[in-house]
Amino acid sequence: MVSTWADKSPGVYREEKFLKPEPRLPTGVAGFVGFAEPIDPVERPVALLHHREDFALYFEASEAGYLAEAVRGFFANGGARCYVVAYVQPTDNPTETLKKAVDALAPLHDLDVIAVPDAATLEEDAMAELQGWLLKHCAEQGDRFAILDVPKDVLPEEALAHRDAVLTAEVRPAAMSGALYYPWVKGRTSNKAVPPCGHVAGIFARSDARVGVCKAPANEEVLGAFDLATEVTSTMQEQLNPKGVNCLRAFPGRGIRVWGARTLSEDPQWRYISVRRLFITVRRWIDTSMGWAVFESNTPQLRTRIERELSEYLRGLWRLGALQGRTPEQAFYVKCDAEINPPNGPAEQVVTEIGLAPIAPAEFVVVRIVHRTPLTAGVGGE
Repeated sequence: MVSTWADKSPGVYREEKFLKPEPRLPTGVAGFVGFAEPIDPVERPVALLHHREDFALYFEASEAGYLAEAVRGFFANGGARCYVVAYVQPTDNPTETLKKAVDALAPLHDLDVIAVPDAATLEEDAMAELQGWLLKHCAEQGDRFAILDVPKDVLPEEALAHRDAVLTAEVRPAAMSGALYYPWVKGRTSNKAVPPCGHVAGIFARSDARVGVCKAPANEEVLGAFDLATEVTSTMQEQLNPKGVNCLRAFPGRGIRVWGARTLSEDPQWRYISVRRLFITVRRWIDTSMGWAVFESNTPQLRTRIERELSEYLRGLWRLGALQGRTPEQAFYVKCDAEINPPNGPAEQVVTEIGLAPIAPAEFVVVRIVHRTPLTAGVGGE
């Protein structure tokens, strides 16, 4: 017989209850696209991998491509989960095949980083055209960020020319949705140079897990790489960094590191990867967590609840250091009131306005050294 409260004597009783923590929105989940032989393409058009060894369960690597190396670099640098879409490389139109593969990732909402390492197998014009298309894809989806590579064996001025070829007038509005990295890296197991996008995607995941998307994924060591295809000097970086080409640098005693954190956008508000990814993450959280408000009665009570839940989430970001300001009021605001939802407005629409003050990375740390003349002892004495 099960005992109930009615069977006990009057009094105060303690009951322990374990609350489940709120599930964390996953970030640093990558989608990789390239050429390989799918082992079971009908059953698994999109493969979810949790370990680098999982790649061999679904695909046979292509000797001419870089997809397997990108996945290996992702897990070597701290990646925990990624999606892979691969098709056999056609001879007639490989660009359209890669676009088809990217479109297969469109319905997925738990990835926020996307890379196409086998774009580097195309002719340079086709590579630039595909990467521009990928930037527009990410901007239209609104929930993902593109990691792009330069072509193989290019000099800094050629890397800048490739950047300009990607950013056509049609693509420039989407430039904030991606970043470009230079040069290629060489792995520890072979001397083959590979695009850095897989390694960089793993660094995104590693940095996210340690701090969050508010941390710029830079000054991080590139693991699984022992050399760079091109040594980048400070002079070369001064050419590339202002144009949004992020460099990988080799530093004595510190290994190979990502030494840039800029998007391809020329808009100062969207200059940094961490700022763009913060806004992407906020949008993803809203899409995931605010679905309950759909079809609710458009009342002041609904608008108050929307303001309260959004404010609580943004306050949590502020506590984590993702937003600047000494108080929450200086860091963000949420507005969902009668001013932007007037009584004569559409009854089926609730408008909410959010303002954020993101923290930009300390890209330039200035140490001022002042030379002072030593004071002369006894001056003016008797």
